[in-house]
Amino acid sequence: MTSTELARQKMIDTLRKKGIDDERVLEVMANIKRHLFVPEELEHRAYEDGPLPIGEHQTISQPYMVAYMTHLLNLTGRERILEIGTGSGYQTAILAQLSAVVFTMERFVTLAQTAKAHFEMLGINNIVQKVGDGTMGWGEEAPFDRIIVTAGAPEIPRIYYAQLAENGILVIPSGSRRIQELKLIEKKQDETITTSKGGCVFVPLIGSQGWK
Repeated sequence: MTSTELARQKMIDTLRKKGIDDERVLEVMANIKRHLFVPEELEHRAYEDGPLPIGEHQTISQPYMVAYMTHLLNLTGRERILEIGTGSGYQTAILAQLSAVVFTMERFVTLAQTAKAHFEMLGINNIVQKVGDGTMGWGEEAPFDRIIVTAGAPEIPRIYYAQLAENGILVIPSGSRRIQELKLIEKKQDETITTSKGGCVFVPLIGSQGWK
Protein backbone atom coordinates (compact mmCIF):
# COMPACT_ATOMS: atom_id res chain seq x y z
CA MET A 1 0.00 0.00 0.00
CA THR A 2 1.19 3.51 -0.78
CA SER A 3 1.10 6.21 1.89
CA THR A 4 -1.91 7.74 0.14
CA GLU A 5 -3.77 4.42 0.14
CA LEU A 6 -2.97 3.96 3.82
CA ALA A 7 -4.26 7.46 4.58
CA ARG A 8 -7.47 6.72 2.66
CA GLN A 9 -7.94 3.46 4.58
CA LYS A 10 -7.39 5.32 7.85
CA MET A 11 -10.13 7.76 6.79
CA ILE A 12 -12.51 4.85 6.24
CA ASP A 13 -11.60 3.37 9.63
CA THR A 14 -12.35 6.76 11.23
CA LEU A 15 -15.74 6.90 9.51
CA ARG A 16 -16.60 3.44 10.84
CA LYS A 17 -15.61 4.48 14.37
CA LYS A 18 -17.89 7.51 14.05
CA GLY A 19 -20.86 5.31 13.20
CA ILE A 20 -20.92 5.21 9.41
CA ASP A 21 -21.91 1.63 8.57
CA ASP A 22 -23.32 2.03 5.05
CA GLU A 23 -21.01 -0.35 3.20
CA ARG A 24 -21.87 0.96 -0.26
CA VAL A 25 -20.97 4.50 0.76
CA LEU A 26 -17.77 3.36 2.47
CA GLU A 27 -16.71 1.30 -0.55
CA VAL A 28 -17.11 4.26 -2.90
CA MET A 29 -15.26 6.59 -0.54
CA ALA A 30 -12.46 4.04 -0.28
CA ASN A 31 -12.09 4.15 -4.06
CA ILE A 32 -12.50 7.88 -4.80
CA LYS A 33 -9.17 9.69 -4.39
CA ARG A 34 -9.99 12.70 -2.23
CA HIS A 35 -6.50 14.14 -2.62
CA LEU A 36 -7.28 14.85 -6.29
CA PHE A 37 -10.04 17.25 -5.22
CA VAL A 38 -8.02 19.49 -2.90
CA PRO A 39 -5.41 22.14 -3.75
CA GLU A 40 -1.98 20.64 -4.33
CA GLU A 41 -0.52 22.32 -1.25
CA LEU A 42 -3.14 20.60 0.92
CA GLU A 43 -2.86 17.08 -0.52
CA HIS A 44 -1.02 15.90 2.61
CA ARG A 45 -4.17 16.74 4.61
CA ALA A 46 -6.69 15.31 2.14
CA TYR A 47 -7.70 12.35 4.31
CA GLU A 48 -8.09 14.20 7.58
CA ASP A 49 -11.67 14.16 8.86
CA GLY A 50 -12.24 17.85 8.44
CA PRO A 51 -13.13 20.45 5.79
CA LEU A 52 -10.42 22.11 3.70
CA PRO A 53 -10.41 25.36 1.68
CA ILE A 54 -10.69 25.03 -2.11
CA GLY A 55 -10.75 28.71 -3.14
CA GLU A 56 -13.54 31.30 -3.58
CA HIS A 57 -14.09 31.10 0.22
CA GLN A 58 -15.54 27.61 -0.27
CA THR A 59 -14.56 24.28 1.28
CA ILE A 60 -14.47 20.58 0.53
CA SER A 61 -16.70 19.05 3.20
CA GLN A 62 -15.52 16.89 6.07
CA PRO A 63 -15.43 13.21 4.98
CA TYR A 64 -17.80 12.26 7.81
CA MET A 65 -20.39 14.78 6.64
CA VAL A 66 -20.02 13.62 3.02
CA ALA A 67 -20.57 10.02 4.12
CA TYR A 68 -23.48 10.86 6.42
CA MET A 69 -25.36 13.03 3.91
CA THR A 70 -24.84 10.42 1.18
CA HIS A 71 -26.16 7.71 3.52
CA LEU A 72 -29.26 9.81 4.31
CA LEU A 73 -30.13 9.94 0.59
CA ASN A 74 -30.75 6.16 0.69
CA LEU A 75 -29.59 5.61 -2.89
CA THR A 76 -30.36 2.50 -4.91
CA GLY A 77 -28.45 3.33 -8.09
CA ARG A 78 -31.50 4.41 -10.13
CA GLU A 79 -31.94 7.98 -8.90
CA ARG A 80 -31.70 11.33 -10.66
CA ILE A 81 -30.01 13.64 -8.16
CA LEU A 82 -29.84 17.41 -7.96
CA GLU A 83 -26.77 18.63 -6.07
CA ILE A 84 -26.61 22.29 -5.07
CA GLY A 85 -22.97 23.33 -4.64
CA THR A 86 -20.55 21.36 -6.81
CA GLY A 87 -17.57 22.83 -5.00
CA SER A 88 -14.53 20.61 -5.48
CA GLY A 89 -16.65 17.89 -7.08
CA TYR A 90 -15.75 15.28 -4.44
CA GLN A 91 -19.30 14.80 -3.15
CA THR A 92 -20.53 14.84 -6.76
CA ALA A 93 -18.15 12.06 -7.76
CA ILE A 94 -19.33 9.90 -4.87
CA LEU A 95 -22.99 10.47 -5.72
CA ALA A 96 -22.29 9.57 -9.35
CA GLN A 97 -21.08 6.11 -8.31
CA LEU A 98 -24.31 5.46 -6.40
CA SER A 99 -26.98 6.85 -8.74
CA ALA A 100 -28.07 7.04 -12.37
CA VAL A 101 -27.21 10.70 -13.00
CA VAL A 102 -26.19 13.76 -10.98
CA PHE A 103 -27.23 17.27 -12.01
CA THR A 104 -24.90 19.59 -10.12
CA MET A 105 -25.04 23.39 -9.81
CA GLU A 106 -22.24 25.77 -8.83
CA ARG A 107 -22.22 29.57 -8.78
CA PHE A 108 -18.44 29.93 -9.26
CA VAL A 109 -17.23 29.27 -12.82
CA THR A 110 -13.70 28.53 -11.61
CA LEU A 111 -14.84 25.78 -9.23
CA ALA A 112 -17.16 24.27 -11.84
CA GLN A 113 -14.35 24.12 -14.39
CA THR A 114 -11.92 22.53 -11.93
CA ALA A 115 -14.53 19.95 -10.91
CA LYS A 116 -15.22 19.15 -14.56
CA ALA A 117 -11.51 18.45 -15.11
CA HIS A 118 -11.57 16.08 -12.13
CA PHE A 119 -14.60 14.19 -13.49
CA GLU A 120 -12.98 13.83 -16.91
CA MET A 121 -9.71 12.62 -15.39
CA LEU A 122 -11.59 9.95 -13.41
CA GLY A 123 -13.73 8.95 -16.40
CA ILE A 124 -17.02 9.81 -14.68
CA ASN A 125 -19.62 10.50 -17.38
CA ASN A 126 -22.98 10.58 -15.58
CA ILE A 127 -22.63 14.11 -14.22
CA VAL A 128 -24.36 17.13 -15.82
CA GLN A 129 -23.07 20.53 -14.72
CA LYS A 130 -24.58 24.01 -14.67
CA VAL A 131 -23.28 27.36 -13.43
CA GLY A 132 -26.01 29.44 -11.82
CA ASP A 133 -28.10 30.32 -8.78
CA GLY A 134 -28.62 27.01 -6.99
CA THR A 135 -31.36 28.43 -4.78
CA MET A 136 -33.63 28.37 -7.85
CA GLY A 137 -33.02 24.68 -8.51
CA TRP A 138 -32.95 23.29 -12.04
CA GLY A 139 -36.50 23.50 -13.31
CA GLU A 140 -35.99 22.11 -16.81
CA GLU A 141 -34.59 18.85 -15.41
CA ALA A 142 -37.07 18.46 -12.52
CA PRO A 143 -38.42 16.44 -10.86
CA PHE A 144 -35.51 14.86 -8.99
CA ASP A 145 -35.57 11.71 -6.88
CA ARG A 146 -33.04 13.24 -4.51
CA ILE A 147 -31.82 16.76 -3.77
CA ILE A 148 -28.70 17.44 -1.71
CA VAL A 149 -27.59 20.93 -0.71
CA THR A 150 -24.02 21.42 0.48
CA ALA A 151 -24.40 24.97 1.81
CA GLY A 152 -26.37 26.35 4.75
CA ALA A 153 -29.69 28.03 3.95
CA PRO A 154 -31.44 30.62 6.17
CA GLU A 155 -34.68 28.86 5.26
CA ILE A 156 -35.37 25.94 2.94
CA PRO A 157 -36.20 27.32 -0.54
CA ARG A 158 -39.76 26.32 -1.39
CA ILE A 159 -38.73 25.57 -4.95
CA TYR A 160 -36.86 22.48 -3.79
CA TYR A 161 -40.12 20.96 -2.59
CA ALA A 162 -41.68 21.63 -5.99
CA GLN A 163 -38.75 20.04 -7.83
CA LEU A 164 -38.64 16.95 -5.61
CA ALA A 165 -40.36 13.85 -6.99
CA GLU A 166 -42.97 11.85 -5.10
CA ASN A 167 -41.21 9.61 -2.53
CA GLY A 168 -38.14 11.83 -2.99
CA ILE A 169 -35.62 12.86 -0.34
CA LEU A 170 -34.09 16.28 0.28
CA VAL A 171 -31.05 16.71 2.55
CA ILE A 172 -30.17 20.31 3.44
CA PRO A 173 -28.51 22.27 6.27
CA SER A 174 -30.49 25.30 7.42
CA GLY A 175 -30.11 27.83 10.20
CA SER A 176 -27.83 30.80 10.83
CA ARG A 177 -24.70 31.72 8.89
CA ARG A 178 -22.52 30.27 11.67
CA ILE A 179 -24.28 26.99 12.52
CA GLN A 180 -27.07 24.96 10.97
CA GLU A 181 -29.27 21.94 11.56
CA LEU A 182 -29.10 19.13 9.02
CA LYS A 183 -32.61 18.38 7.78
CA LEU A 184 -33.88 15.20 6.12
CA ILE A 185 -37.10 15.88 4.22
CA GLU A 186 -39.18 13.10 2.68
CA LYS A 187 -41.99 13.84 0.21
CA LYS A 188 -44.97 11.49 0.36
CA GLN A 189 -48.35 12.10 -1.25
CA ASP A 190 -47.46 15.75 -1.79
CA GLU A 191 -46.78 16.19 1.91
CA THR A 192 -43.36 16.50 3.52
CA ILE A 193 -41.94 14.89 6.64
CA THR A 194 -38.96 16.72 8.16
CA THR A 195 -36.48 15.11 10.52
CA SER A 196 -33.56 16.86 12.20
CA LYS A 197 -30.26 15.01 11.92
CA GLY A 198 -28.07 17.12 14.17
CA GLY A 199 -25.97 20.24 14.09
CA CYS A 200 -23.52 21.09 11.33
CA VAL A 201 -21.49 23.96 9.88
CA PHE A 202 -21.50 24.79 6.16
CA VAL A 203 -20.60 27.80 4.05
CA PRO A 204 -23.71 29.97 3.41
CA LEU A 205 -26.09 29.20 0.54
CA ILE A 206 -25.93 32.39 -1.52
CA GLY A 207 -28.68 33.30 -3.98
CA SER A 208 -32.07 34.89 -4.52
CA GLN A 209 -33.72 32.34 -2.17
CA GLY A 210 -30.76 32.09 0.23
CA TRP A 211 -28.31 34.45 1.90
CA LYS A 212 -27.65 37.71 0.05
